[in-house]
Amino acid sequence: MKLKHAFTVACIALSMANAAQAQVGFSATLGTTGAGLHLSVPLAPQLDARFGVNGLNYSHDGNTSDVDYDLKLKMRTVDALLDYYPMSTGFRVTGGIVYNGNKIDAEGRPGPGGTYTLNGRTYPAATVGSLNGQIDFRNIAPYLGIGWGNATSRAQEKGWGFTADLGVLFQGSPRTSLTNSGCAAPVLVCSQFAADVAAENRSLQDEADNYKAFPVLRLGVNYRF
Repeated sequence: MKLKHAFTVACIALSMANAAQAQVGFSATLGTTGAGLHLSVPLAPQLDARFGVNGLNYSHDGNTSDVDYDLKLKMRTVDALLDYYPMSTGFRVTGGIVYNGNKIDAEGRPGPGGTYTLNGRTYPAATVGSLNGQIDFRNIAPYLGIGWGNATSRAQEKGWGFTADLGVLFQGSPRTSLTNSGCAAPVLVCSQFAADVAAENRSLQDEADNYKAFPVLRLGVNYRF
């Protein structure tokens, strides 16, 4: 699924269904899910539907007990949310589902002396090649959170307002795939290295399990038409 296509379909469907009676609002945010754009449409006096897309790329470091990694996080999510306003304020309780295209590319960095140490065995990176992997998550993830800001409130004049989200994206157990390429050592050495890479993949899986529940914090502005 292309994220821009999913958002376009959501916008068209909501516009057709609600153009006659709904006062729509838009919000733009920045946060842990990246830069986001959302469309809100009222379903009932205290209930809104909210659809949006979020995206972000950034790099950081990570490690297991044996290997240091350069990690490239690619955030790609499409939200389908319900915002419930229990009081006559901007406070809301939010739940819904998210199309989760988040993934992490991992590249192993050789240690001092240009070597990898896996399972107690040391290999020269120049002969055994490179370590590359990917961490990805289930495509459909539930979301639960709270927030502030009502882009469709009749009590709010047309124009700008403040919006915020604080919640958790339940991504589930991640999947890791770590492989080596370019091994130019003797066959027995390459075979042993491949076996140790498989063991290292299990260690990477253990570290990736920290991402089962992803914290969501977003701040931004909304506009009521």
